[in-house]
Amino acid sequence: MADFFAKYLPNVVSQGWSGDGGWLTAIGETFYMIFWPAVFGGLLGLSFGIGLVLTDSDGILPNKTFFSIFDKIVSFFRAIPFIILLALIAPVTHFLVGTQIGTLGALVPLSLGLFPFYARQVQVALKSVDHGIIEAAQSIGATFWDLIFEVYLREARSELIRVTTVTMISLVGLTAMAGAVGAGGLGNMAIAYGYGRFANDITFIATFLVLVIVLAIQLLGDFLAKVFNHKSV
Repeated sequence: MADFFAKYLPNVVSQGWSGDGGWLTAIGETFYMIFWPAVFGGLLGLSFGIGLVLTDSDGILPNKTFFSIFDKIVSFFRAIPFIILLALIAPVTHFLVGTQIGTLGALVPLSLGLFPFYARQVQVALKSVDHGIIEAAQSIGATFWDLIFEVYLREARSELIRVTTVTMISLVGLTAMAGAVGAGGLGNMAIAYGYGRFANDITFIATFLVLVIVLAIQLLGDFLAKVFNHKSV
């Protein structure tokens, strides 16, 4: 097996596992850039998505002013291409994390690139909740937080898992793009070490590993959506 890799994937082998340009390092950087933006951008997107639904004209807290503010902020960040966002908020990134390069410097733009997309996905998912269920909960004295956690989020949990899966897959693509401009990870491996050095085997393996991550997220998301589908439990 070692001879096979040495013969057909010589650059992949010579890249090694550890060190700044090693495969384990690149994989670890990719997961690092997936996890933290998923947490921060996910919470921000969830908050804005809930806000959009609650303050809409048919929400439980209709408010045109707040809805307009939420909507404009989400639309603004959605309209900015991620590659431009990286440069646009560089001063903010440096202020928050002390650097605007590397995997750490990618966390802020990745979070801000993720949240508007996820906010819209959450908005659509929560809009699918039957208004009859909401009205029934209100009629028996459900509190504001009961309506959010026990009605909206509970009833839409399967759909929320599905849109979260889509968002996570989109985030993997963003990490690859961030890596291509020096943030590290498999994207940087594919471009800097593969394409930039005409080492096609490195580009191929890096792309393959990204696809494996995407497939794993998709399979896990589909499984969890099925498990938590309230119609099947």
